[in-house]
Amino acid sequence: MGIYEELCWRGLIKDVSDPAIKDKLNAGGLTFYIGTDPTGDSLHIGHFSSFLISKRLKDAGHHPILLIGGATGLIGDPKPDSERPMITRETVNHNFECLKKQAEKLFGFEVVNNYDWSKDINFIDFLRDFGKYFNVNYMLNKDIVKRRLDLGITYTEFSYMIMQAMDFWYLFENKNVTLQVAGQDQWGNITAGIELIRKKSQKEAYGFTMPLLTKSDGSKFGKTNGQAIWLDINKTSAYEMYQFFINAEDDKVIDYLKFLTFLTKEEIEELEEKNKTQPHLREAHKALAREVITFVHSKEDYEQALRISDALFSGDIKALTANEIAMGFSDLDSYTVESEITLVDALINLKLASSKREAREFIKNNSVSINGEKISNEINLTKDHAIEGKYIVVRRGKKKYALLQF
Repeated sequence: MGIYEELCWRGLIKDVSDPAIKDKLNAGGLTFYIGTDPTGDSLHIGHFSSFLISKRLKDAGHHPILLIGGATGLIGDPKPDSERPMITRETVNHNFECLKKQAEKLFGFEVVNNYDWSKDINFIDFLRDFGKYFNVNYMLNKDIVKRRLDLGITYTEFSYMIMQAMDFWYLFENKNVTLQVAGQDQWGNITAGIELIRKKSQKEAYGFTMPLLTKSDGSKFGKTNGQAIWLDINKTSAYEMYQFFINAEDDKVIDYLKFLTFLTKEEIEELEEKNKTQPHLREAHKALAREVITFVHSKEDYEQALRISDALFSGDIKALTANEIAMGFSDLDSYTVESEITLVDALINLKLASSKREAREFIKNNSVSINGEKISNEINLTKDHAIEGKYIVVRRGKKKYALLQF
């Protein structure tokens, strides 16, 4: 099947500006762009879902350009429910450099910054050369603007649409870009750019949108809710990413395989069948974690994440390095000591027991283990007990874990 049909099968096409897009995508040879604003210093899994389409299209014979909006990032795309806080120029510049480095490493495509062609446009030229092409009624009918009218929308936010249209115009004129690709929430901005190009040059440009990557409750993967899965391994470790995907919702995992991997239709359909008939094996989830982590980081990072997961599941804590312990137990309650602490005091300080009497009961009943080994005596814990002299994983019962650090 052609690239258009594949994108449709994967669920990656939501809106198209023109039916001719089908033939143009299948024919190859288009220069297109996809962009994001540098509101953070790392891409997250939501970006990854969108940016992967640039590689799919490149493999089908198209030329991608990735835009990181140093200018639009200073303004802020209107949110449905409130105005975005302004970001300082220094922060935007820092974030741009971080995202540019990350995008080039992941995809190897050309990265551009709309600040380069926006910074020298004065206000009068902005109004004469661009503002005159935008009918206010047309702008008010755009979905994102309509949703903000009751709450109120500032002129700055209102102008964002024009700035994004200017980007499409500039890339059309200077880099032969005839197609813009974006998430479905950018449809109004895409069509504004298509209209600007048509009015200024009497030529045609095109656009299509992708559905946003969402959870079962409809919420999207981003950083707004504070639970982003970052592509920077220092912000989200490979193990944390592995846990995220291995615990993905069963009714969404096949969608994620279509969105986030390059597995073939046949491979995904086979995993879909296993997900239905043998869900306990979590084959689809494991494939998802393997494909994404290997692409974003490396095969070695995936294998390390798998090793940590297997060791924690089996209780073989001593098979892990100190660094792997830190990754695998990063979200646990922890307590730091300098050189020595009694096991009883450790249980209390780690919130695994509420009193010394209760702690002694747990120890007496063989309910306590350190680094996977049962302890039935009130011993003193020292660096000698710690993995690489740094960490002791203390467990009470089957599921209560905490981390003692030296």
